[in-house]
Amino acid sequence: MKLDRRVFLGGSSAMVALLPLARSAWGQTAPVARHTVRGASGPIEIVEDSQGIPHIRAATKPDAFFGQGYVVARDRLFQLDLSHRRSMGRMAEAFGPDFAIHDHGERLFHFRGDLEAELAVVPREILDCARGYVAGINARIDEVIADRTLLPPEYRILGALPLRWDVRDLVLARGASIGNVDDEIRRARLAAMGMLELDTLVAPLRPAWELRVPEGLDVAEVSEADLGVLAQAEGALPFGATPTPVRDPAGVRIERENAGSNAWTIAPGRSATGRPILANDPHLGIGGFAPRHVAHLTAPGLDVIGGGAPGLAGIMQGHTDRFAFGRTNSHNDQSDLFILELDPADPERYRHDGGWKRFVQVREVIAAKGAPARTVVLRYCVHGPVLLHDPARGRATSLASVTMMPGAMGAFAMIAINLGRHWAGLKEAFKLHPSPTNFHYADIDGNHGWQVIGHAPIRGGGHDGLLPVPGDGRYDWQGRFGAEKLPSEYNPAKGWFATANQNNLPADYPVPLAFSFREPYRYERIKQVLTGQPKHSITDSAALQQDVLSTPARELVALIPARVSAAAMPAAAMLRGWDGQLGAGSAAGALFQILWAGLGKRVLDVVVPVEARELVPSIAAGELIRLFRARGPDMAKLFDEALVAAWDEAKRLMGDDPAAWRWGSLHQVRIAHPLARLPAIAAAFPTIEGGQSPGDNYTVNARWVAANRGYRTSGGASYLQVIDVGDWDNSLYLNLPGQSADPRSPHYPDHYAPWITGRMRKLPFSRGAVDADARGRTMLVPEGGE
Repeated sequence: MKLDRRVFLGGSSAMVALLPLARSAWGQTAPVARHTVRGASGPIEIVEDSQGIPHIRAATKPDAFFGQGYVVARDRLFQLDLSHRRSMGRMAEAFGPDFAIHDHGERLFHFRGDLEAELAVVPREILDCARGYVAGINARIDEVIADRTLLPPEYRILGALPLRWDVRDLVLARGASIGNVDDEIRRARLAAMGMLELDTLVAPLRPAWELRVPEGLDVAEVSEADLGVLAQAEGALPFGATPTPVRDPAGVRIERENAGSNAWTIAPGRSATGRPILANDPHLGIGGFAPRHVAHLTAPGLDVIGGGAPGLAGIMQGHTDRFAFGRTNSHNDQSDLFILELDPADPERYRHDGGWKRFVQVREVIAAKGAPARTVVLRYCVHGPVLLHDPARGRATSLASVTMMPGAMGAFAMIAINLGRHWAGLKEAFKLHPSPTNFHYADIDGNHGWQVIGHAPIRGGGHDGLLPVPGDGRYDWQGRFGAEKLPSEYNPAKGWFATANQNNLPADYPVPLAFSFREPYRYERIKQVLTGQPKHSITDSAALQQDVLSTPARELVALIPARVSAAAMPAAAMLRGWDGQLGAGSAAGALFQILWAGLGKRVLDVVVPVEARELVPSIAAGELIRLFRARGPDMAKLFDEALVAAWDEAKRLMGDDPAAWRWGSLHQVRIAHPLARLPAIAAAFPTIEGGQSPGDNYTVNARWVAANRGYRTSGGASYLQVIDVGDWDNSLYLNLPGQSADPRSPHYPDHYAPWITGRMRKLPFSRGAVDADARGRTMLVPEGGE
C-alpha cells in the first residue's frame, strides 16, 4: 500500500506546515522553518529540543534516516565533509598537491571488488535507509551550495566546497589504518636486538603469552620503513605552514593505547527502579571535533535515540522503544603485516606457494588544486594492499586487514541494530558489524545481555598475530568468523554485567582473539561498586561514571619507602595521607601525576638499554607497580629521587604553596577547531576552555593524560548515557561540548560546563516530553510536495 505523504504519524503534514508557530508546555513559541528538499519520499518533521537534539518524525524509515543525514550535515558539515573527503582520497583536489600522499594512502584501502555485489548482500530495507541518510546529507549540501551564505566558515577560509556523497562510498572506503602493525614492527626490532622480553614493559600481553619469532622471519630486516605509504598517509594534514594534527601519529598512538569505554547493565532484581539499567560512556579523543551527534529517529517500526558518529548512519549508543544498547571496544586483532620477497627478474612478482605471483595493479589519477594531476600505482597481493614496494631490496610488504574482505563494510550495522526488535533478532544485524565490539543490551521485558561482535581472522601456520610473518603462503589467513563463535552472556546470574576493555574472554575460549586488552583497573572498580550495591539506581550509575578513585595511585603510594630523605619527606607525607581520589581539586592528585610520569622515565632509564629506548618509550601502569613490588629495596633510592623531583616540579608548575595546588589546574579541558593553527580558523571558531578535569587514564571517569604532551585532558568519556529501560524519559546523557559545530549556535559549548562537573541532562523521548521541550521545528518537504 502506498502511503499518502500528506498523512503520517497520525497527523496532517500539510496542517503542521501551515502552523506559523508551535507552542511548548511553558507557553514559549517554537518557530517552524520549511525547506524543500530532493531525495525524500514524504514530509519530515524535525523538532529541536532545548539541548539542540533533533527529534525526526517521518512516515517511512528511509525518510527518518534522510532526516538524520540532513541534520548532521546541518550541524557538523565541515567535520562530516573533511572525514568523507579524506576517506575518498580526494583531499588534494580541494586543498592542493601537498595532500596527494594522504589521498594515495586512502585509495590504497579502497575496496577493489564488485561494489554492486557488496551492496546486494545488504538487506533491502537497511540499504534503503542508508540511501536515505546519504540523500539527506546531499540535500543539505545542495542548500549550502545554492545559498553560500549558509556554508560554514571553513569553506570560505579554505576556498573549498563540500563533496557530495554516493551510497557506494559506504562500501568503497575501508579505512587506511596502520592498526597494530607498528606493534608487530616494534617487537621484531626488539627481537633483532635480543631484547624481545622488553616488550612486556610497554605492551604486556593479555592473556599471558610467550612471544616467539615466526619461522622464516628475518627480524634484522624489519623496520618502520615497512609501513611504506601508510607511515606518511597517517601523518598530520598539511594545512597552513605547519601540518595540522587531524590524525597525527603521536595522537593516534595515544588514542589507540587509551581508547576504550565503560558499559554495564543491571538486571531488574538488582535495580532500584525494578527495571533494567544500561550505562555507557565511549572513550574517544577530546580536543577537536566532537565525536558524537545526538538524534532521535521516528517512523512506523522505528523509534531510536542516542549518540551517532557523524558520517555513519544510525545511532551507536542509545535506546529504541524496546531496548537500550551500548558498546565498548573489544580487541580482536584484525590486521597482520606480511613480508614479501620480490622476483629478481621481475619485481612485479612475489614469492608465494612455491612459485611467483604477479601483483594486481590499479592506476589512480589524483587531481590536485593548482597543480597537475598525478598518477599513482596501487598494488595488491593475496594478503591485501601493498604498503611498500622496494625492488632495490627485493622486498615488499602487505597489510592483511579484515576490513578489506568482501562483506566487511561496517556502514550498515548501526541501521540494522536500530531496526532490531529483540535480542534474538539482533543476531542478523551483528553479521554486518565487522569492528570488534562488546555489545550491551537491556530490554523492556527485563532481559539484559552481552555479546562480542566483529570479525576475527583465522590465521594459518600457527601465527599469533604478534610479529610480522613471511608472505610466502605458510601463514596465509584461512578465512574469518564472527559473532556466532564469539563469547556472550544472557541474563547472567549475578544480576549485572560490565566491560571496560579488560580481558573478558572465558578461560577456556579456544582462540586468542588478541593480546591487547586493557589493564583491568576500571573494570575492577566498577565490579567493586556494583557488587556492593544490592539496589542500584539511575543516580548510582551516573555517579559511577564520574568515579575518580585511582587504584594504581593507591597501589603506588603503598610502595613509598618507609624511610625517605629529608628532601623527599614533604612529597611522601602528602601522598601517604591521600585517599587516591583524583578530584580536580586534589593537591595530592596533581603531585601523584607528576611523580607517576617521573617514575616511569626513571625506571625506563634503569631497565631499558639506551639502544632500545626508542622502542620502549613508556611503561604500562601494572608493569611499573610490579617492578617496584619485585625490586622494592633496589628501587628505594630511585623512588626517593623521584619524590624530590616531583615536589620541585609541582612547585614550578603550580607555585610554592601546596595548599593552592589542584590537579585540575594541570588537567584542563581545551577544545579547539582541529585546523586552529590557521589564524582565520582560530578567529572564526573560539576555543572552549577553562574547565578543570578530574580523573586520568585508569579511573572509571576516564580523562586521558599524556604527560609527555602536557597534562591537559586529551581524551575520555565525551559522550555519556544512563538509560532507564522502559521509563525512557528518565534517562540521562551528556555530549561534549554540544550538538553544533557552529560557534554562533547556543549548542556549540552548552554541554561543556555540565560535562566538566558531571551534571547530566535528561534525554526526552516520548512525544509528550519532546513537544514540551520544543524550541524549534523544521519541515522538510520533498520537491513537488504540498
